[in-house]
Amino acid sequence: MRGAFITFEGVEGSGKTTQARHLATFLGDRGRQVCLTSEPDGTPLGLRVRALFEADPAQPTPLAEMFLFLAARQQHVTRVIRPALERGEIVISDRYIDATVAYQGYGRGVDIETIKQLNLLATEGVLPDLTLVLDLPAGVGIGRIADRAHDSFEQMGLAFHERVRAGYLEIAREEKDRVAVVAGDQGEEETRKAIRALVEERLGEVLRGG
Repeated sequence: MRGAFITFEGVEGSGKTTQARHLATFLGDRGRQVCLTSEPDGTPLGLRVRALFEADPAQPTPLAEMFLFLAARQQHVTRVIRPALERGEIVISDRYIDATVAYQGYGRGVDIETIKQLNLLATEGVLPDLTLVLDLPAGVGIGRIADRAHDSFEQMGLAFHERVRAGYLEIAREEKDRVAVVAGDQGEEETRKAIRALVEERLGEVLRGG
């Protein structure tokens, strides 16, 4: 049985983590083996990378950020994503290649073409079959996470998060065959239904074991 690779992306507070879990449960209930993972913390190495942005007061440079996330991604692909796909599982990842383009590229000013080339190197060509971008105004997303502890990215100003959002929308415009935008400012159930419909439309045959 063929595997499939689905990624979730979006600004802070967009609901992507919740929706990734909903989709994993839905597909599991339909009889598919699902590997639910996330970046950068999908491996022990990635957990250490995430910790740098949660506890270290020294903000890495944008280029250093990019290399840290790419290192975590290479480990993630090698240890988690590719093996699961080879077993015929549905891999669902909360963030992947587009996060680096949106955050370090559009948000922090690292050259976007450089990021894209290094993403191909880090992933060894393992790319998503479908990427779901949960879109909503950046200010709305920041408001949703106001009551939780913030990492270094969540603490950045609204202008940064607006650039990230614009980056995701540009990625979606450029890669329509892979990336679908879902309104993230609707109710959780409405978002869940919209995601299921998109997944069925784009990957229905694969998910049914075809």
